[in-house]
Amino acid sequence: MTILKIARMGHPVLRTPAKLVEDPKDLEIRRLINDMVETMEDANGAGLAAPQVHIPLRIVMFHVPSERSEEGAVPLTVLMNPVIEPVGDDKNEGIEGCLSLPGMAGKVSRYTSIKYSGLDLDGKPIEREATGFHARVVQHECDHLDGILYPQRMDDLSSFGYVEELQKALKD
Repeated sequence: MTILKIARMGHPVLRTPAKLVEDPKDLEIRRLINDMVETMEDANGAGLAAPQVHIPLRIVMFHVPSERSEEGAVPLTVLMNPVIEPVGDDKNEGIEGCLSLPGMAGKVSRYTSIKYSGLDLDGKPIEREATGFHARVVQHECDHLDGILYPQRMDDLSSFGYVEELQKALKD
């Protein structure tokens, strides 16, 4: 496996809608996913989308540690060609960071409850409902597939900044 280079904000691959995965069982897709898992773990991320590693395909992966979720941990999930549907209109704000914006964070409003579907690592359908951090991470990663980074979702850019500066401000 290989640790892949992560595209940073400003790279055109992050602004371009990704293409559908035509053959989820293709060996190259399997290799890419294995490399993405290693890359995400190496970067200590909660999620990763293929465009973030310079591959414009509709693939995301994520996991939710138990300490980040009231509903419990969500194991590593790979979704190809995902579709998201909000459940209701309720949204909440939360601090988000991104491997493509290292050292930065900001408050983003997201739907609190969603349904999502797609194909798993074996090309089999997945359908789930998600709330809280689980819903947030899925929405964040799927935004990458449409060329959207979290600052574009922010209502108030005054909460956008370097993580260490934001943490200092919270202490004061």
